[in-house]
Amino acid sequence: MSPLVAPEDLRRLLPDVTVLDVRWRLGHDDGHASYLSGHVPGAVYVDLPTDLAAPPSDPPDDGGRHPLPDPERFAAAMRRCGVRRDRPVVVYDDWAGVAAARAWWLLRDHGHPDVRLLDGGWDWWCRSGGPVETGEGRAAPGDLAADPGHLPVVDADGAASTARTGVLLDARAPERYRGEVEPVDPRAGHVPGAANLPTSTNLRDGRFLPVAELAAVYRPVLDTAGDAALAVYCGSGVSAAHDLVALHLLGREAALYPGSWSGWLSDPGRPVETGDDTVTKT
Repeated sequence: MSPLVAPEDLRRLLPDVTVLDVRWRLGHDDGHASYLSGHVPGAVYVDLPTDLAAPPSDPPDDGGRHPLPDPERFAAAMRRCGVRRDRPVVVYDDWAGVAAARAWWLLRDHGHPDVRLLDGGWDWWCRSGGPVETGEGRAAPGDLAADPGHLPVVDADGAASTARTGVLLDARAPERYRGEVEPVDPRAGHVPGAANLPTSTNLRDGRFLPVAELAAVYRPVLDTAGDAALAVYCGSGVSAAHDLVALHLLGREAALYPGSWSGWLSDPGRPVETGDDTVTKT
């Protein structure tokens, strides 16, 4: 099953699916306000920092800026939103799926069998003429139980090992990967040996590339990795899930490094590399 659903197809599926609105962007706190002003009919708002992440430690530890949520807390949030194991779930945002991919990954990691990302998100829902509902949505309680561990993850040591023996992908913007700028974290650069494949590479006009084109983008990565390990990280473990969606479209299940760059930097003894913007190891 494709991890994506087109806006036109979602219109036909309503109201027989659970829809989660995951509008969130780093540095913005207007996701809920945007949801209230208009959303997919029946959608329930999910707050990424509180529902899809645990509070970060101060100072940050290996969990990074957006640690994986406590499983029981996450499951309770999903039940509040009406998530049931026997009912398909569609997640979307207004960031081309970058935030919603975190919900897609977490639900699958907790064993939900049918989770899809709205391709193009809120923008393409509106552009396709999808109906709009306003105000706060409510859902009948769901039944999702905490059951994490269905998808692969790596810690800092695992990420370093993957960079040496397989392929470790950095999903951030190229200039952050190269260490030219760092607007969020205390040091610029990347995990030594990591390759760069930013989430923007997956998209055209806010939607995922056709599979054949996506395969061409990822071919150097997949050819280099072969049967070896493949893992993805970003700044805090959120946008990396977007690359995981792309890889899933290509039939490859890669591991997530949840702590990502912010978690890597929590240990000042870990090395940092700069430069070398490439999608294959050199």
